[in-house]
Amino acid sequence: MVSVNLKALPIVEDMIKRKYDMNIEVITLENGATVLDCGVNVAGSFEAGKAYTKVCLGGLAHVGVSITGTLYDKMVLPSVKIKTSHPAIATLGAQKAGWSVKVGKYFAMGSGPARALAKMPKATYEEIGYEDDADVAILCLEASELPNEEVADYVAEKCGVEPENLYLLVAPTASLVGSIQISGRVVENGTYKMLEALHFDVNKVKFAAGIAPVAPIVGDDLVMMGATNDMVLYGGRTYYYIESDENDDIEALCKALPSCSSAGYGKPFLETFKAANYDFYKIDKGMFAPAVVVINDMRTGKLVSYGKPHIDVIKRSLKYKELE
Repeated sequence: MVSVNLKALPIVEDMIKRKYDMNIEVITLENGATVLDCGVNVAGSFEAGKAYTKVCLGGLAHVGVSITGTLYDKMVLPSVKIKTSHPAIATLGAQKAGWSVKVGKYFAMGSGPARALAKMPKATYEEIGYEDDADVAILCLEASELPNEEVADYVAEKCGVEPENLYLLVAPTASLVGSIQISGRVVENGTYKMLEALHFDVNKVKFAAGIAPVAPIVGDDLVMMGATNDMVLYGGRTYYYIESDENDDIEALCKALPSCSSAGYGKPFLETFKAANYDFYKIDKGMFAPAVVVINDMRTGKLVSYGKPHIDVIKRSLKYKELE
């Protein structure tokens, strides 16, 4: 079976080689681990955001960033486009932010290929039937601080690799790379909801594609956490090719999948987060979903869609103003 860590490694090596072009910094820790700063003490770039997102997806997806597919003619936003022929492994086996890395006072949300080595969380890998046994581990950290040797040792031990074979990519939420990689979760938000909230067998999803606007930098990490999520919840559009069986109700799945099916729909995500006392686990799992879902049922040949972008919420989230 394909190794998401080995598939992502050439992308990381290219980032290191092109660090000046990408406006990133590469740091070797005393234990030999490599840290790629993609936005903590550096500016980052669109190219770094694309590469970071590819790494998150385990090297199993095409990622593009462009000024196309805009939602509103006067509010022009860059968009991230994702295409993958390995949806379950790329999005849930790699990209899912399923590892809360806590070491001393350091905290980061971990995503990317290394999760498959550490089985974080184990249930996800049991559900999709995937495992990786690479001797190289690559973890993407959403954090405003760089990890130290203690953090690297912890991650390496959990992954069963030597520290010198560990790569840690770091980008804060309030950074260009951070904003791009979160919008790049547009397809993953749908597969996550299929598995976690709707209990649908995601291995039936054979191909997937999606597009979502990229949030401008409108505040600190907390503010950006709301804005970046809103890009997917209210602006994300996805397309899933599903090989159904006779017991699957694809129309019901399509209607249940978009974010509009959640009780919390209709207000900026930051308001929902505050109402939950800043606890993600108190938020309806159904909220984490794209705005529009299109499903091609490959068995029956049917094509169904549900949901629509909610431009007004995006404007509120970004405090958008049109000048006369």
